[in-house]
Amino acid sequence: MAVQGYDEELLSEREYVDGLYARLDAERAQAKRRYSAALRGNGLSPMDRDVEVRTLATEVKRLDVADNKLCFGRLDTVTGEHAYIGRIGLLDADDDYEPVLLDWRAPASRAFYVATAATPENMRRRRQFFTRGRQLVEFTDEVFGRPGAGERGDAALLAAVNAPRGEGMRDIVATIQAEQDEIIRLDHAGVLVIEGGPGTGKTVVALHRVAYLLYTQREQIQRHGVLVVGPNSAFLNHIGRVLPSLGESDVVFTTTGDLVPGLHVTAEDAPEAARLKGSLKILDVLAAAVADRQRLQREPLTIELADVTVRIDAETAQWAIQEARESGLPHNEARRVFREIIEWVLTERAIARIGKGWLTREDREAWEQLRGDVVAELADNRDYVAALDELWPILTPRELLSSLYSSTERLCAAGADETLWRAEGDAWTVSDVPLLDELVDLLGAHETKDDSAERERRAHAEYAAGVMDLMTGREDSMDDEDHLYATDLLYGEDLADRFIERDTRELAERAAADRDWTYRHVVVDEAQELSEMDWRVLMRRCPGKSCTVVGDLAQRRSAAGARSWDTMLAPYVPGRWAYRSLSVNYRTPAEIMGVAAALLAEFAPGVRPPESVRASGVRPWSRRVEEDELSSAIEEFVREEAAREGTSVVIGPADVPGAVAASETKGLEFDAVLVVEPERILADGSRGAAELYVALTRATQRLGVLHRGPLPRALAGLDEVVSGAV
Repeated sequence: MAVQGYDEELLSEREYVDGLYARLDAERAQAKRRYSAALRGNGLSPMDRDVEVRTLATEVKRLDVADNKLCFGRLDTVTGEHAYIGRIGLLDADDDYEPVLLDWRAPASRAFYVATAATPENMRRRRQFFTRGRQLVEFTDEVFGRPGAGERGDAALLAAVNAPRGEGMRDIVATIQAEQDEIIRLDHAGVLVIEGGPGTGKTVVALHRVAYLLYTQREQIQRHGVLVVGPNSAFLNHIGRVLPSLGESDVVFTTTGDLVPGLHVTAEDAPEAARLKGSLKILDVLAAAVADRQRLQREPLTIELADVTVRIDAETAQWAIQEARESGLPHNEARRVFREIIEWVLTERAIARIGKGWLTREDREAWEQLRGDVVAELADNRDYVAALDELWPILTPRELLSSLYSSTERLCAAGADETLWRAEGDAWTVSDVPLLDELVDLLGAHETKDDSAERERRAHAEYAAGVMDLMTGREDSMDDEDHLYATDLLYGEDLADRFIERDTRELAERAAADRDWTYRHVVVDEAQELSEMDWRVLMRRCPGKSCTVVGDLAQRRSAAGARSWDTMLAPYVPGRWAYRSLSVNYRTPAEIMGVAAALLAEFAPGVRPPESVRASGVRPWSRRVEEDELSSAIEEFVREEAAREGTSVVIGPADVPGAVAASETKGLEFDAVLVVEPERILADGSRGAAELYVALTRATQRLGVLHRGPLPRALAGLDEVVSGAV
């Protein structure tokens, strides 16, 4: 395209983009006006008002996030028609609501990402925009068929991968590649596994898949939301902007350590303990630990009542335990059965002794009256309550597990070895989370006064909701004996206001605080680290088994993690999980990936490294330092990188000043990375090799290595430099 022709086209495209922003501003203003009116009530019932407020709040958010890169390209068909592709869809209200901007997730937008010269999808040209704020700066054209002069088809992608990294992950909505788009739009209702080496974009592809599913299945997904599980809080902070930037906020971000609300992980298990806790074999240990607390006493327990003394003997306790267990109820709920058996035996014995000589079973009224008196006396008797607590105590998951870990006797009784013993039973680890979650179901609820009040409140709410259902047109569902009186109509709305507590929190906030919340879709990142027990927790939270699983088996560091996807997934979705792989590395330049690939060949020789899409022209380097030089060498790296644009990190063992562990950088990316003492990282066997592989592949531009001992053989490809030559 000639310079003059390009300038004219650029001016025309700028006018079009300016028009899109004007339309966006108008829609945003209208949505905010409607939102304000809804907050004031606008003549709606309280329930309808809540629905309207939430719907409009979502719309306002959708329009607010569209400001950045609203439109990022244009598609021209072979017939001369064209369509603009953008972050959201916009319609022309003055032209029968014709689309002036297509949402990137719409079926008609697919060709923008997948059309190639070999398969042009009936397209003639793909035009990609480069913007700064709201200003269109330039564009590039990729012509399918016979290319024109000056074509720069991959300019947008290369600009994105070479750009300095900021504080968080950016969306790739403008530069999605064909293999990524295929996965994002894949029509699969079960579990989808996306595997790829470092830098292949598997995480951001999974997040864009969530945005796509929310676009195509919003009604099914929105009410329950989406759960995204990542390896650590730094990773979640890194990826947390992607979905909001795509207009999606009904998403809960959490780590496996946060799946039990209110729990704080403060320790880390040794590999053997983590392996045992992560195995399904631990289920037998937990069941045995619960059964161990349902104990037979060695001696009869004496209960002194006002008129008689009764005893709980071993035979009675054994009968009560058997009946309670056979009820099939969780431990705490089965205590009611246990108590009823004990109570029946004790009252029968007490009545027989108190009424000896004057009371017979034929006198049922007197017998039952006396039974009521004895039951009431037992309920107030400290010894009786203490006996119940000794034989069948009310337990919480944390109490049970803490007391199990800190007692070799209880561990032995539960069939576990001393690998699980620790002095501080409540020093929780990530591996404890699925066990605590499992115990919630094994133990069941126990009712307090607060629970009773909550149950009463819910009953009132259900009644009020029933009245409101009748008021809103559901009279046809009434049975013959149901009647709707005028007073119901008159006071129904007031009743609802009194008893239905309106939860105004966002869905994500409500879901994160509720252990029993179930999600319509779950995304699991760094999934190779999850144990069999972790998968039980997640599948419990996703009854529909709709998941996007992201990982790389070569990067597994957990002793309890996945060695194959089928082993972990087949028990839950046999025949319903699909596998897709990503093979192109968009993050790591070829110079750095060559070094990482040499390490990969040593500890995972069957794994093929991803192919880097670019070279940076900067060779990764290593430098040997003495112990007294290490700190100054690290400071030198930090100082030099601070003067550059972008981000940097120092990765090394825990005792290296200023360094973070490789596991804390999983899923993250930095312009520059300094790896300190790789020989010590490697000393941790296969786990250490995986951690070093992670460390080497975090850099998008520059990689340096400081070592005190001999440089590991796998890193021989690094350029050795001397002090001051970096």
